[in-house]
This record gives sequence, C-alpha cells and structure tokens, in this order.
Amino acid sequence: MFVHARNTICLWYNGDAEEAARFYSATFPESTVHAVHRAPGDFPDGTTGQVLTVEFTVLGVRCLGLNGGPKFPQTEAFSFQVATENQEETDRYWNAIVGNGGQESACGWCKDKWGLNWQITPVVLSQGVTHPDAAVAKRVFKAMMTMRKIDIAVIEQAARG
Repeated sequence: MFVHARNTICLWYNGDAEEAARFYSATFPESTVHAVHRAPGDFPDGTTGQVLTVEFTVLGVRCLGLNGGPKFPQTEAFSFQVATENQEETDRYWNAIVGNGGQESACGWCKDKWGLNWQITPVVLSQGVTHPDAAVAKRVFKAMMTMRKIDIAVIEQAARG
C-alpha cells in the first residue's frame, strides 16, 4: 500500500499517466509504480474503469499521475532536475528521454513524450555556475548557453579557463 506523503507532486496527463510512470520507473533509480487506480465513475475526460490516477515515485520523489485530459498540458514551469555524476549517466538519462519520443531543448533541458520537462544537470555544471570566482562562473555559464545536452568535458575546460 502506498503510504500517502504529506506533500505529493501531482502531474497532469492526457490519458497516459500509467505509461509515463512505467517509463520513469524503468529509467531512473529509486523509481517505482506503487498503484494504478481506475475511475469508479465517468469523469469529464474518461469513463468508468479507465485509469484515473497512478501513484509512483521518481528518483525518490512521490508523485501522482492524474489522467485529467488535454486541458492542462505540461509546461516548462515545472521540471525535474536530475543531478548526474558523469557523462555516461548524463547521456543515459538524456538519451532515454529524448529517444523515447521526447525532444531536446537548451542548457541541459529536454522534454519527454508526455510533455514533462527534465533538466539533466551534471554536478560539475551546478558547481561551475555557482563558483565563488565570478570569472569561472561566467565562463561555465557561457559554455552552458551554447549546449543542448551538457558536455562535461567542455564545462570542465571552461572552468579551468
């Protein structure tokens, strides 16, 4: 049984919350589908027996996928930021999201096929853009602004000057 957290992220889907939750649980560690709940009656964008909500965890964060219909699509106003340790991990997550019907964006952002936004952010990038030496931070930031998927070697080179 899913233990209800005091605060859960509710993500709105257009009928495919279960597919999305299963993809996330197969892609990311500390991720699982806990429960699939079917509608006990008809609702504005569905009928009795269709999947209404899915309880799942993504990278340890509790979520509820709500099949609410097309009225409220995902936007960049919400994203998951995934800290990665190396280029292999960065590439694996980026390629999984983009390669499964998603799309690339700028500065380490990408969007999955359900419209949910992800920031695949190497730790070295976060450290670089917040570096106490303003010149280092500026060089790293400038390098990041030219990228889609983050290239750690280029970020490290920018940090070194």
